[in-house]
Amino acid sequence: MREAVVRKTAIVLAALATAATLAGCAATGSAAAGPTDAGQRATASKASSAQVTDRTASTTAAGTGTCNAYASLSPEAGGPAVTAGSFAAQIRHQGYLIAGVDQTTYHFGYLNPLDGQIEGFDIDMIKDVAAAIFGVSPNSPAVLSHIRFKAISDAERIPDVQNGTVDIVAHTMTVNCARERQVDFSSIYYDAKAQLLEDQSAGGGTAPTLAQLGARRASICATTGSDDVAIIQAAHARAVQVTYWSDCLVLLEEGQVAGVVTDNSILYGMQAQDPDTFVAGPPLEDEPYGLAISKAHPDFVRFVNAVLQADRVDKSSGPWANSYRAWVSATAVIPTWPIDYVS
Repeated sequence: MREAVVRKTAIVLAALATAATLAGCAATGSAAAGPTDAGQRATASKASSAQVTDRTASTTAAGTGTCNAYASLSPEAGGPAVTAGSFAAQIRHQGYLIAGVDQTTYHFGYLNPLDGQIEGFDIDMIKDVAAAIFGVSPNSPAVLSHIRFKAISDAERIPDVQNGTVDIVAHTMTVNCARERQVDFSSIYYDAKAQLLEDQSAGGGTAPTLAQLGARRASICATTGSDDVAIIQAAHARAVQVTYWSDCLVLLEEGQVAGVVTDNSILYGMQAQDPDTFVAGPPLEDEPYGLAISKAHPDFVRFVNAVLQADRVDKSSGPWANSYRAWVSATAVIPTWPIDYVS
């Protein structure tokens, strides 16, 4: 039987995070990006449009419609360097990196209502990139003065990158063929699996699979703009689309949906917020995450890849491993996946 206090606490935390996102709040020392920032970035992107390099042709097999989600531009040789005329140099001159993030995904991008700080695995990736641009430690409070966190929804990720509203997106964003035609991605920094979250207090007994829920035409929640909507529809279930993942958790707790389909990295955060939910069934789809960057700035993709490559060198206690231990699992074996580079 669900304890009322647990359910209420989970809903309050979710609602607080959603409200903060809608208000455009950011961590202490990191103001939200405003209209002036957006205009300057859009102008910079348009000025660089003649230099656009579409790597889709390099990573897509001709005539097959398939692509290699694990491929990205080669990192800068010798490590990340802010060179004259580069997009990283533009960001340094501006004084801050504008990052599109989620503030409702516990453990990955989450506005902690207790201290007002944005935290999580995705946020650590942004700190590492900003630290490399501005020559500070990613663990120093100083790095936050060089970041403008802009809270965006799943549906806003690609448009905000394309129009220059943000410089980079770290938002549990799966790399796939359709998205690679619109924006560039860094090398994969996390590999999740799509799964199903259910409420164990709702049914009892053996949890139904997504296929079984689909046969019942059950309602399953996902965010608008996520590739999880297609997974739900392919199972013949009814996709209930919302703006933020925290909204899905509330709908599940209130019994308005039978489950939530998204990356297990997101689902584990929901489960941590509400112990009466659980991740059920086998993986439904591979979900490799990349940092999204405008196709106008291939040099910045290489810069970011050099940052990520340096982070991964020490697989036991390097920056990436430390973030994994802090936000994903303190005990699991550090995972690996293919990382392919194209020229």
